[in-house]
Amino acid sequence: MSNDLQTAVISFFCLVVAVILHEISHGVVALWFGDDTAKRAGRLTLNPVSHVDPFGSVILPAMGALAGFPVFGYAKPVPVNPTRMRNPRRDSLIATLAGPVTNLLLMTAAAFAAHAVYDPSTVLPGSTVADLPLLVQVLFTFAWVNLALGVFNFLPIPPLDGSALIERVLPEEWLPQWYRFRPYGFLVLFLLVFSTGLIGRLLNPFYDRLFDFVFR
Repeated sequence: MSNDLQTAVISFFCLVVAVILHEISHGVVALWFGDDTAKRAGRLTLNPVSHVDPFGSVILPAMGALAGFPVFGYAKPVPVNPTRMRNPRRDSLIATLAGPVTNLLLMTAAAFAAHAVYDPSTVLPGSTVADLPLLVQVLFTFAWVNLALGVFNFLPIPPLDGSALIERVLPEEWLPQWYRFRPYGFLVLFLLVFSTGLIGRLLNPFYDRLFDFVFR
């Protein structure tokens, strides 16, 4: 298997795992607050079949990985019913933010693990991440995918989780305009990821810091 193909395969599977854990965390936190909607829908499971969206979880990230574009994807949203929570306004916000927070926690664990198993004495000068031992590649890629997902999902653009913060702080009289904008949020995201390069410029400093921590 060529280095490029191996990198694409690792990135794809790391993304699928990270997205699934992201979605499960929404349902788990909602359950803590009294909403068992996700549990009753069978979404509190690691079985990928329950979470995978054919386009968002398979086709879209595979296209990005193979074409050299940003690896971008999503799973089927976990159903949450704020009206079943004890404090709907507060608890629904926490359940929403649980997704990106979970990704950042997974990133931290994977980064420390990659740093622990990385042995610079075995690496030739001029080597890239694709030339490293498979375990180091997987751990570093998993850390990077989770970091990117965590930061990306904090953007205040619907349907990303960060948009919940906007809804929480917007004056009530502004909400109708916000609700009219929400259906177009995915189009805005698609353009930001694949057309403007803005997301790449946003994430590059985070990648550099992660790389320095793991390998230096």
